[in-house]
Amino acid sequence: MSFWDDITGVTAANTAAAASNEAAQQAIDFQQGMFDQNQANMNPYMQAGERALGGQEALSGALGPEAQAAAIAGIQAGPGFQSSLAQGERGILQNASATGGVRGGNTQGAMAQFSPQLLSQAVNQQYGMLGGLAGAGQNAAAGLGQMGANLGANVGNSLNQIGQTNAANAMAQYSMPRNMLGDIAGFGLNLAGMFI
Repeated sequence: MSFWDDITGVTAANTAAAASNEAAQQAIDFQQGMFDQNQANMNPYMQAGERALGGQEALSGALGPEAQAAAIAGIQAGPGFQSSLAQGERGILQNASATGGVRGGNTQGAMAQFSPQLLSQAVNQQYGMLGGLAGAGQNAAAGLGQMGANLGANVGNSLNQIGQTNAANAMAQYSMPRNMLGDIAGFGLNLAGMFI
């Protein structure tokens, strides 16, 4: 910086441009920090959604018959299914005992149908619960995608502001000395006109 820059306003233009650029960069950094925090907050939901989607794929057979069989066997071996199965079978036997038909064909038929029906119901219930988790993960990913798009637009606007400020500063540094020289020349002509 020089005395000439101070007089012509170039120093002031540089100071103003630096302050504007710093403010725009702070806005970019703040928005990036908020996006990063939101991403960290949404990450568990997206991960749960991915796992749930994998579970749905396995149950539906999309990952192959082995994965489907393993998923169904996992439900069948689970404590919830085993407890429901034991209670249901006990209920069928108690009912048959009360009516005197423990060894009858109806009891045998009811027992044979109960387990597959319960398993089908448990598989459908599990698929639905996984669908809820997959949907939550999808919503989290979509929300984060929208935040990313907003961040991109806001950062683009801030970068545009920086560019406009730098362009205005460059033009000011060009025109300020010219205007000062014009003012000096005009003053000189006015002064000379006073003496003529």
